[in-house]
Amino acid sequence: MKILKSAASASQEIKKSNFIAVLCEFGEFDTTLKILRENHPKAAHIAWAYRFQNEFRQIAENQSDDGEPKGSAGAPILSALRGADLIECACLVVRYFGGIKLGVGGLVRAYSSSANLAIKSANLIEFENREMAQIWLPFAEISKFEYFLNTNKISNSPEFDDAGATFTLQVTRAEFLGLKEYLRGLKSANFAFKTEPNFN
Repeated sequence: MKILKSAASASQEIKKSNFIAVLCEFGEFDTTLKILRENHPKAAHIAWAYRFQNEFRQIAENQSDDGEPKGSAGAPILSALRGADLIECACLVVRYFGGIKLGVGGLVRAYSSSANLAIKSANLIEFENREMAQIWLPFAEISKFEYFLNTNKISNSPEFDDAGATFTLQVTRAEFLGLKEYLRGLKSANFAFKTEPNFN
């Protein structure tokens, strides 16, 4: 499976209708949909589909035709995401109606090809499962540790106590190895793993 490294977009015109396809991370779906609606108030439709991994590591999917004939917009966008083996990703396609009806078959081809154009232009990387790690550090190490996490784009949610903080992290195997290497280099060895990830 693959994920997006950064958002991507593509556009095309089919029989005077303009189609603008936008790929974004699943976590940015709601924000992206809102922005597209604000930026394209005269668009006839904004169809979409997404795929993500739920807490049970099952692939969850959803899609919307946004007023197009049933199965003519969201479903072909979702098929494009499946075909590219994309996960943690959403694709939204804005359509400006050009006055010529495309028919259901034409719509399916238009939405599918628009999504695929955006996918072809995207920078994709291999998907890696993330596991939870919990690490406690004393106050003296917290600011440097937060800098390390931010530099490596590892999201974190610290919970403070009287002597320091416990960081709950979601990390890939490679990120966890880098984390262990960083901790080995601390001047103070006063840290503790409360939970170590299991990558079996």
